[in-house]
Parts: sequence; C-alpha cells; structure tokens
Amino acid sequence: MRRGFLYLVAIMDWFSRKVLAWRISNSMDAAFCVEALKDALAKHGTPEIFNTYQGSQFTSGDWIDVLKDAKIKISMDGKRRWIDNRMIECLTSAPMGPNSVIC
Repeated sequence: MRRGFLYLVAIMDWFSRKVLAWRISNSMDAAFCVEALKDALAKHGTPEIFNTYQGSQFTSGDWIDVLKDAKIKISMDGKRRWIDNRMIECLTSAPMGPNSVIC
C-alpha cells in the first residue's frame, strides 16, 4: 500500500497464544473486527470471558452485541494501559522464520 494505513485485528487465545482469527482493513470501523470475532467464535467455540482494550471497535454496539448474544462475559482493560497489546505486538514484531521465538 503506497499511502495510508492498514489495521490488523487478531483474536487471540491468551493461554495458548494461538491466533484464532484475524482481519486487515484500511479503515478503523468495527465491521472487520466483528467479522473476525464471529469467525473465531464459529471455529473455536465460545469462551467464558472475552478481554479487550477500550478501542472504539471493541466498545461498539455491534461488537458488544455479538458477545452478549453468545453469553460471554466482557472484560475490558483500563484506558491507555501499555500492557493491553503486548501479546499481539510480540507476535507482529517477531522475525518470522524457522527459528523464530515469539515473546
């Protein structure tokens, strides 16, 4: 992409560190995030609790409705907590190769 940004959402199991679903978009709307969430739930089942940070995509009505409809407890970290994205940032910043180590 020559100009602009691409946004990545990844639905991740914190215990196994496995990425369950992901999407990329050139806009920050909630639709691509909700699509990834629905995909993860369809393929891997419903967790008891789902944790996110407080970005607008994850506080949107569409996102919340999917979680509530599936009877999943919603957990959100405090605003501007540096630790919120550490798992994904470790994943995306790690060199990818046969001997790669992810944080």
